[in-house]
Amino acid sequence: MNVLITPYLDVALLTLYAFFLFFLGLVVYLRREDRREGYPLEDEMSGRLDTMGGPLLQASPKTFRLPFGHGTVTTPTKGREPVEIAARRIDRFAGAPYAPTGDPLVDGIGPAAWAERARRPDLDWEGHPRIAPLSAGDQFWIASGDPDPRGYAVVAADGRTVGTVSDLWIDRADRLIRYIEVSLGDVAGRGVLAPMFMATVERGRRRVVIDAINAEQFARVPAPEGERVLTLYDEERIQAYYGGGYLYASRDRQEPFL
Repeated sequence: MNVLITPYLDVALLTLYAFFLFFLGLVVYLRREDRREGYPLEDEMSGRLDTMGGPLLQASPKTFRLPFGHGTVTTPTKGREPVEIAARRIDRFAGAPYAPTGDPLVDGIGPAAWAERARRPDLDWEGHPRIAPLSAGDQFWIASGDPDPRGYAVVAADGRTVGTVSDLWIDRADRLIRYIEVSLGDVAGRGVLAPMFMATVERGRRRVVIDAINAEQFARVPAPEGERVLTLYDEERIQAYYGGGYLYASRDRQEPFL
């Protein structure tokens, strides 16, 4: 007696079944991978942590080797302590916004939030610090015809002059200016960095306008941890400080438009 195991299967049907199995595996894989950070979820009202789920929803840890001898990093990240923020809910309902209880620019609230990035400089393809002051060497210069803002006055969002541009910090890989160094003089007795993309250079008036924060807030801009070295952590803090200024620099910026 002849037994026909697959009398009704053909190549097209086998291909369809293979596609279904592949697509199901893809969904499971993506669902596991997208839970590497941010889980377990937390209940908004009670703070209770949800379960991580079974093997179909939880991926095994993955370790990456960093270049230039900077060790390894593993994801998902385990063992981090909960971060306390200087803010409180304005009401007791799910999704209620937070109101800052301190200085939101420094505490990292809302648009001023920052992440714990590596406390080492960002590197180029040759392993050299990517961000460096223009005064550190003669390999780079301002292109002919472009304004050189060094020596220009720096004006804050409230129209007050806070200091002058003393140096420029360049991106050696992308060949552009990332930060301007502002000498505050008597305001704080030190220089601070400001993102170039948040500054407007007015060549005719020989000034640089930074409308993110007010004059008195320049004194509290986070300072780099190293001497003439800018780490990834420093960049995160500095950019978050100015970014948060578009909401928290003054009271009127926090009010609704309508």
